[in-house]
Amino acid sequence: MESPHRDDTTFQTPDDDKGFLQWRPVRLFREIWREITFGVGAWGTLRPLITALLASIPFLFLGQHFNRQHRKGFDWMLLQIPLALTIVLWIGLWLYSIFDAWRAATQLSASD
Repeated sequence: MESPHRDDTTFQTPDDDKGFLQWRPVRLFREIWREITFGVGAWGTLRPLITALLASIPFLFLGQHFNRQHRKGFDWMLLQIPLALTIVLWIGLWLYSIFDAWRAATQLSASD
């Protein structure tokens, strides 16, 4: 004997829905991208790297100019003239400028 409360309802799983299957890879990619870039996007991730590469060009301090710290870049360019006489101090200034440009770009990306 059948019970009077029998329900012939069919359940549809999310896998059966074609629209859900089309969007799931996009959501997965978006979440992976957010984890890789720490939520700051592609430019926020690449900006410190590009700035450090520009700052590694000797004598020009382009990393500081790229970060719109023109005054600092110009001051360091003038400071390198007397430091060029002592090559060790000049190399120290050059290496510090690379680190400073990377740090400033990271702070700019984090504040945006």
